[in-house]
Amino acid sequence: MTDLPFDGAISRYYSDEAPKSIRKAIAEGSKKDILSDTYPYSSWMKKSDYQDEMDALQRELAKLLADIRATGKRIVIVFEGRDAAGKGGTIKRFRENLNPRSARVVALSKPTEHEAGQWYFQRYVDHLPTKGELVLFDRSWYNRAVVEKVFGFCTDDQRDKFFHQLPEFEDMLISEGIQLFKIWLNVGRAEQLRRFLAREGDLLKQWKLSSIDVEGLKRWDEYTMAIAETMERCHSETAPWTVIRSDDKYRARLNAIRAVLSQIEYKGKDEKGLGEIDDKIVDGPALLITGDVDE
Repeated sequence: MTDLPFDGAISRYYSDEAPKSIRKAIAEGSKKDILSDTYPYSSWMKKSDYQDEMDALQRELAKLLADIRATGKRIVIVFEGRDAAGKGGTIKRFRENLNPRSARVVALSKPTEHEAGQWYFQRYVDHLPTKGELVLFDRSWYNRAVVEKVFGFCTDDQRDKFFHQLPEFEDMLISEGIQLFKIWLNVGRAEQLRRFLAREGDLLKQWKLSSIDVEGLKRWDEYTMAIAETMERCHSETAPWTVIRSDDKYRARLNAIRAVLSQIEYKGKDEKGLGEIDDKIVDGPALLITGDVDE
């Protein structure tokens, strides 16, 4: 048997520390069951339906990138959410059939000592798109607002400065002509833990786990408060958040793509192929309040 990462810390949390309701939901739910009582569907959508809809959206994404290259559009999509919310899988579906020279993924590691001494936004600016590019940020400058706050990686003064500078920073991007989209994937507590358990037991997925993930399981409430404050202070008319409930990865991926494509004009756009956004699982920050973040 393969040794479990972090000496089986996730399994121990599940058996010894997780709330009883969370353990019960995981124990009783089958693989495709939705574990949250507040999610509007009881199970994942059918894979065949998902694949048909995804195939149509892949064609729309290809049209979009061709238009971006032809017109010189610059587009940034920021993906945020709790650990295991499905950011990586959603980003993969955005760009799996796109030319990587024009559709780049940015996933920055811990700042170096040199970067830590810079203006906070500086290392992100270096990765912004030139004309004809689409850039997808797998986590972003919002690290300071949530993860760094929860783990004490920044001071309160540094975080306050971030919130003070952020609106002007994002307004500058938009006034420069960059189209900015901010996607927050919101996963329920039981589903998050179930995904961590699956990663822990899968040799091919253990690399996705980190000590932050393990420790973060115990800090659900701290994350909830940091997320709520971030949404309150960083959701604006010019740079709004799109919140997508991601307990069903299939629905989340489809609706993330639709949420972006629906707001961009591009040559050959097929509204029928694009499909309808599911407003049961897609909204603004209000969805975090009506969802099960306090589960």
